[in-house]
Amino acid sequence: MTVKSISAHHARDSGHSGARTVLVWDPLVRLIHWSLAASLVVNGFLTDEEGSLHEWIGYGALGLVIIRLLWGLIGPRHARFSAFPPNPFAAIRYCKAVLNGDTTVHLSHNPLGALMVYNIWATVCVIGATGYMMGTRTFFGIEWVEDVHELLFDWLMVSVVLHVAGVIFDTWRTGVPLVRSMLDGRKHIPENRSLE
Repeated sequence: MTVKSISAHHARDSGHSGARTVLVWDPLVRLIHWSLAASLVVNGFLTDEEGSLHEWIGYGALGLVIIRLLWGLIGPRHARFSAFPPNPFAAIRYCKAVLNGDTTVHLSHNPLGALMVYNIWATVCVIGATGYMMGTRTFFGIEWVEDVHELLFDWLMVSVVLHVAGVIFDTWRTGVPLVRSMLDGRKHIPENRSLE
């Protein structure tokens, strides 16, 4: 999509000559994003791993991901899976373009960010499943289930760090304040950036 193809009701002048502000993230996407982030921090660093609060926050995180997956099917345009399909080949092309100095702004997730989003969702789902399994008679005390649960949490923390690093890098690369966009739902795009 080019800058000229953005419809008038999706863009408005942000007060800077030629700059655009585009509504991208709806309230449910933003609520789920920050609630999931908070639940991961609380469960990873503040709750007792053996306590019921840890268990319920884990189920809450799993529920948030399930709602987000459903929203990916029926939500607004930028929230749908079609806006950021998981495509490793597109991610490779994107990385090459970035290395060549491309500063194109993706209205939804860029291809590499899309892969990270799906990775985080899948990891949370499997952590939730193994957490549930550990509370059942069949899998209670089974070492491999506990090991998978803990290993995936470690992987999730690595993924979160990479995600934050990617947000910082992409903000620097494009000039679009991505954290702000996940707070107010709007991407503030500099005038010299093309859109995709």
